[in-house]
Amino acid sequence: MASGAGCDVEGFQSHGWDYSCDFEVDYKSQDHAAIVFAALDVDKELQPDKVKRQISVIDGKLKVRFEAVEARFLRATFSAFVDLLILATKIIEEYDHNTIKP
Repeated sequence: MASGAGCDVEGFQSHGWDYSCDFEVDYKSQDHAAIVFAALDVDKELQPDKVKRQISVIDGKLKVRFEAVEARFLRATFSAFVDLLILATKIIEEYDHNTIKP
């Protein structure tokens, strides 16, 4: 599974949603991407006045966009999200390889 991320810091001082990060994981399977989406979308941001997250699934790719008022909020949110994303992905990979076929 390939992934890519791009983060932008538009300023050193916060004047709104100045910090953003776009992240994409290509699961090459709509079902796998939808499972990860369902697992991660239930947890809403704890500080919606400081961090926004948009998550979607398009053509087997999980696409995520974060926006934050400060770089530290973006870093913390992104890091926690990626930890959960890795866990969900490992579970899918483990069960996909160990599927019992009749």
